[in-house]
Amino acid sequence: MLSVCLKLFSRPVQHLVAFSFFVTVILLLPPAASAQRSKGSLETQEEQPSFNQFRGVKIGMAADEARKKLGNPREKSAEQDFYMVNDNEAVQVYYDKGGAVNAISIDFMSGASGIPTSKDLLGAEAEAKADGSIYKMVRYPKAGFWVSYSRTAGNDATVTITMQKIQ
Repeated sequence: MLSVCLKLFSRPVQHLVAFSFFVTVILLLPPAASAQRSKGSLETQEEQPSFNQFRGVKIGMAADEARKKLGNPREKSAEQDFYMVNDNEAVQVYYDKGGAVNAISIDFMSGASGIPTSKDLLGAEAEAKADGSIYKMVRYPKAGFWVSYSRTAGNDATVTITMQKIQ
């Protein structure tokens, strides 16, 4: 069993690691689990998404090409790369068995600048829950992937934008 002592890291890094773990678990859930989401959180649109790449990296792009666009990752493997931009933006790029990008997840933590809104990404504002958190996912079958926007509750909210290939 793998054991990691997070006390060696600063509080923001601890939060990032925990949040990234939960995002990874969600990304690895089977597609059938998405049918259990509440009404209104999942939409399907036929047109091309306005958000279809991140810093030039697209779904289906080869790992070598993605690494050229994003630079040297902080952590690198055949399955995923992890990048930190400043101290408040984390990027994870996931690869399929063939070495092509199949998911991109961007976390904007407190203090990040240029955080896009759900309207910027999905073309419509996502409805906030009572606690202030937001989640909205839109599937683009013709493009072959989905895009989600998630914001945690609270003053130091984290915004996560995810694109993933439709399996």
